Amino acid sequence: MSLFKEVLESGETIFKNEDSLDPEWVPKLLPHRETQQFRVVNCIKPLMQGRNGKNVLIYGSPGIGKTAAVKWILRDLEENSDDVSPIYINCWQKNTAHKITCEICNQINYSFTQNKNTEELFEVIKNVLNKKSAVFVLDEVDKLEDTDFIYSLINEIYKKSIILITNFKEWYVEVEDRIKSRLLPENIEFKAYTKPETRNILKTRMEHAFFPTVWDEDAIELISEKSYEVQDIRAGLQLLRDAGLIAENHSSKKVILEYAKEAVSKIELNKSPENLDQNERLVLKVVKENPDERIGDLFKKYQEIGGEGTYKSFQRKIERLEKGKFIKTKKLIGGKEGSTTIVQYKKLTEFE
Repeated sequence: MSLFKEVLESGETIFKNEDSLDPEWVPKLLPHRETQQFRVVNCIKPLMQGRNGKNVLIYGSPGIGKTAAVKWILRDLEENSDDVSPIYINCWQKNTAHKITCEICNQINYSFTQNKNTEELFEVIKNVLNKKSAVFVLDEVDKLEDTDFIYSLINEIYKKSIILITNFKEWYVEVEDRIKSRLLPENIEFKAYTKPETRNILKTRMEHAFFPTVWDEDAIELISEKSYEVQDIRAGLQLLRDAGLIAENHSSKKVILEYAKEAVSKIELNKSPENLDQNERLVLKVVKENPDERIGDLFKKYQEIGGEGTYKSFQRKIERLEKGKFIKTKKLIGGKEGSTTIVQYKKLTEFE
């Protein structure tokens, strides 16, 4: 006998709007982030009155709405003002002054970037943006190779708001005094979602993404619980989509607990160290055998057992492992040996 009371017919789907499960798709007011969004907007508002804006430092753990909240503000700004240019840069992807200047040129529709150095490109940017105002968002700003570019923005763009987004509040402590004394940002913390907030966000997205009555309550509860465990809404959105696709593969009009469990098990499999490349597994081995070590000491031990590549490439492997939730890092400010990063092995839970 079939496990399901309702079976999908050929061509049918349980998805009403699958795009609404994308992390980039959010309401203009991100649920449970309204206060933070209004604070950012208030820092930008002076630009719309022909005055200089305020700068902002946004910090908090990954996957709790920092980027999504700010991107919606930029979209709303673009729809409502021709006098303020919104510029968004992901510093994970564009981590040098030259890459950033090229990206800004692209966003202001200046395409003649070949054979021009950083200074020449920045002159173009100044000439365009100083005719009006600009909001610069530097996301994952702690990934910048140096912060001189921020100094240039502060001093040479007349009317602007600079919004810095980071997972590590401690990063700002290490910023040069000449930048801090001019930037003077308003600090806005994004705290982790509570369990009820996590469930509410996922249920709201589910209602946008699926037709009514598709989801069983126990399936929703499992995915909400798992998303709360890892403190990452993006993981919950992925689970909603995966469970829905599993239901469709079974020709079912219902997403039941069995399908939610299968979706969770697939994420567990994807988090397996077996899916890492050889050098990443070697880095993970070093971290596991030397917990709570400084990143520089770990690099030396990595080299001693045959690890390949430069210190910079080792840092990138550490960053990828942290994004994959295999390890955790924390900034250690000051001390006899100066500021550094401590790397911790993260034991895999049922979900992680």
